[in-house]
Amino acid sequence: MTVESTAARTPRRSASTKSTAGKRTTAKKGAGAAQGTEPQLVQLLTPEGKRVKNAEYDKYVAAITPEELRGLYRDMVLTRRFDAEATALQRQGELGLWASLLGQEAAQIGSGRALRDDDYVFPTYREHGVAWCRGVDPTNLLGMFRGVNNGGWDPNGNNFHLYTIVIGSQTLHATGYAMGIAKDGADSAVIAYFGDGASSQGDVAESFTFSAVYNAPVVFFCQNNQWAISEPTEKQTRVPLYQRAQGFGFPGVRVDGNDVLACLAVTKWALERARGGEGPTLVEAYTYRMGAHTTSDDPSRYRGDEERLAWEAKDPILRLRRYLEASNHADEAFFAELETESETLGRRVREAVRAMPDPDHFAIFENVYADGHALVDEERAQFAAYQASFADGQGD
Repeated sequence: MTVESTAARTPRRSASTKSTAGKRTTAKKGAGAAQGTEPQLVQLLTPEGKRVKNAEYDKYVAAITPEELRGLYRDMVLTRRFDAEATALQRQGELGLWASLLGQEAAQIGSGRALRDDDYVFPTYREHGVAWCRGVDPTNLLGMFRGVNNGGWDPNGNNFHLYTIVIGSQTLHATGYAMGIAKDGADSAVIAYFGDGASSQGDVAESFTFSAVYNAPVVFFCQNNQWAISEPTEKQTRVPLYQRAQGFGFPGVRVDGNDVLACLAVTKWALERARGGEGPTLVEAYTYRMGAHTTSDDPSRYRGDEERLAWEAKDPILRLRRYLEASNHADEAFFAELETESETLGRRVREAVRAMPDPDHFAIFENVYADGHALVDEERAQFAAYQASFADGQGD
């Protein structure tokens, strides 16, 4: 993606209240049923890989080249391969936990490739595809999940903040940062990622309020993967999530989160609004978490196989592959070469994780208080005694 100049931001207009909901159809089960209608997704590629026209968003991908399309496909394939390797490493005891993005590749790669280098990203703990787009080495994502560091990368090196574990708090960070760059006159935007479950958090509502009132250049990108751990979306909201933006005075739009082209186009539109002084936007990427919430979760306890199978038919990678093949934009040599690259990445990640040094067991007690604390000293001593018990056989 090209890097544009950081010219002074144009004067900001008042926050827009225009809704970009699009056409609506007869209600189905789930969010929206309370109003008797269900919104239509912004979609540019059908699950069968057929290109469909959209008068509002086509212009944002009109100039995309076959090479760039292959690049989007490569991004999704390599991100999925890395994610699968991380899941396997956790099962083998090499990681303490892992939050898989399986099924959400299009939402993350599409939105991630819409960003300029000078835009700033505030992720949750599942944005591995966005991290890939920002140039964060996949192995750096794994240090925290292995317990060897508190993040693993310099946020300012890639304009990609450290993963946020506290649900929804990153939206406040993003809003504050966006208000700051607006005051600085910087020609850039901020994007905050969160899930459907996080949309119920008070932090998110406060972020919406402040960003609207102060016309902050921020895009709220909600990946609605249908399940907040074991709670379905209909237990989170009575209306489609994107409609919540209307109550705060800024636009919301629902996009097919399994359509990488649509996610790219809609995010570009939202980012342009932010950079142009039109304030915040809520993008709801309607997608599905194909795997568990994390590796400590068992999704078979709260959802059926038929639901997962229905979403497998909408697979974001298969969808783009069908389009590439039908358009003669990629041949078998490309897919074979990518398969080789994918396996090489998996092997590199596996070797890098196993080579990570064990952390200092006592580092957890450092920097808790600037001047030390008696209780921390007591806890450190107790932990030291516990560790020593293993050395002399008492801990067996």
